[in-house]
Amino acid sequence: MKIIALEEHFVPGRVSDAWTATAAQQDFTVSLNSNQYARQLEDLEDIRIQAMDDAGIDIQVLSLPSPGVQNFEPADAISVARDFNDILKGAIKNRPDRFDGFATLPAPDPAAAAKELQRAVHELGLKGALLNGRVRERNMDHRDFDPIYEAAEALAAPLYLHPQLPPAKVRDAYYTGIGDVADIMLSMGAIGWHYETGIQLLRMVLGGVFDRYPKLQVIVGHWGEVVLFYLDRIAQLNHAGLNLERPIIDYFKQNVYYTPSGIFSPQYLSRTIEIVSVDRMMFSQDWPYQSSIKNGARAFLEQAELSVADKEAIAHGNWDRLVSGIQRGPNDETLHLQKS
Repeated sequence: MKIIALEEHFVPGRVSDAWTATAAQQDFTVSLNSNQYARQLEDLEDIRIQAMDDAGIDIQVLSLPSPGVQNFEPADAISVARDFNDILKGAIKNRPDRFDGFATLPAPDPAAAAKELQRAVHELGLKGALLNGRVRERNMDHRDFDPIYEAAEALAAPLYLHPQLPPAKVRDAYYTGIGDVADIMLSMGAIGWHYETGIQLLRMVLGGVFDRYPKLQVIVGHWGEVVLFYLDRIAQLNHAGLNLERPIIDYFKQNVYYTPSGIFSPQYLSRTIEIVSVDRMMFSQDWPYQSSIKNGARAFLEQAELSVADKEAIAHGNWDRLVSGIQRGPNDETLHLQKS
């Protein structure tokens, strides 16, 4: 069974240097990536391949993790994103049997981000893009980002929504006062990242992004970033006068795919299938932040109480089907985007 993992991260040295040289990027995530995980994130050979083999993963879809380029000034974001995408293309060319990739987009300049997504798909052969959440204080439903969503829909290219730190004021209000280490962990992988990303996805739904771009497809990790399991309560917002075109749950079933991000829980697997069906599930391990015991990723799928067809769908089939529809050459829609 071929296993393709979608939330697997790569940080070239030049990007790490750009992070540490930019005051706006000085946050816990930069320190984490530039110190504790630097070797694993930069490596594309022995360390990474051995870890993939140990976990039972055949292909990693590489991407730049948080903070990405979300908080750079626009000109710097464009430069770093293009540089990363070119490096990523080279990495895939060297090992097409083991790697694929999500582009990084200069979201601080949404028009440039739309053009970079086109370049990434048409010229570099990448499989969509990964976005590290909001851009400073602009949430992901902000109309400024419509050019990105328009381009992704026209290209039929998925967008992976990845966590980043909650805003500083939120961290101060909710994630401090417990202990030095606990405060940081609480604001990141323990829960803060996941509330942050879940709220961004929910805002995209409530803000009408999927009504404006009904064919747009996004992917989220960590079993739906909390909000998926709370849809019964979130459904109250169907009566909030938002004038959405569909019931809220329909957006989660028709515009979103879900991965485990290395949280290999049979209970979460079962609950996700119950809510959105196997057809909306894909796979990820969240390398290098989530390590796996020997053959752990493969064992999780192989031991799941699912049919062989369902296991294959999660392991690679749903991903293969989704990316087979990506528009690789200019058509009427993408030509419109190029001209605009």
